[in-house]
Amino acid sequence: MSTAGRILAMGGGGFSAGNVGLDDYLLEMTGAGRPRVCFVPTASGDADGYIERFLVALGERAECSVLQLFARQIDDLRAHLLSQHVIYVGGGNTANMLAVWRLHGVDEVLREAWRAGVILCGPSAGGNCWFEGCSTDSFGLALSSLNDGLGLLPGSFCPHYDGEPLRQPTYRAAVAAGELPPGFAADDGVGLLFAGRELREIVSERTGATAYRVEPGAEVALTARLLVGS
Repeated sequence: MSTAGRILAMGGGGFSAGNVGLDDYLLEMTGAGRPRVCFVPTASGDADGYIERFLVALGERAECSVLQLFARQIDDLRAHLLSQHVIYVGGGNTANMLAVWRLHGVDEVLREAWRAGVILCGPSAGGNCWFEGCSTDSFGLALSSLNDGLGLLPGSFCPHYDGEPLRQPTYRAAVAAGELPPGFAADDGVGLLFAGRELREIVSERTGATAYRVEPGAEVALTARLLVGS
């Protein structure tokens, strides 16, 4: 598999949910003994507790750093992000995250990192952001459509497909109505690995969890490989 343009879009899971399967998969993918992993918790407002959970979960296995934009401590964002093996984007408010990224120029650096072979990943908002559009609760309690993603991957994305009861019907309705382009949905604990703009593998850290291809009037369950130890 080419090392350029790899993205692991996660419906949920990893250390955010107290699991290790997807994180183990990511670290192994780097091929490095102690990979450099930068956590970007913008969607949570750089929540201290979220940062601490990341450091506890990965600190013994990776050279960890955190890019905070609300109390910014890294001057040269480009140099820092391009030096990583993995850029791990946390969950939270997708719309707010994208707006803050654009103010700081993070969106353009992420595009460059993707082309340079840095692995991009994340659950929920950290999965939404790579696509053209997504299903999100960024604007209130109700789910709505957002067509303002980075567009590294074509189509749309819906996380938490089996974890929140309204995700499936609202995403299917949005795609059917043309509010969102056709795309992929992922259950909690499921990751979709893209190489370039092509889907290469679906992995799951939960038995029975999977991903779906959603088009107007059609939803097709895809086959996920259960990760060892999950």
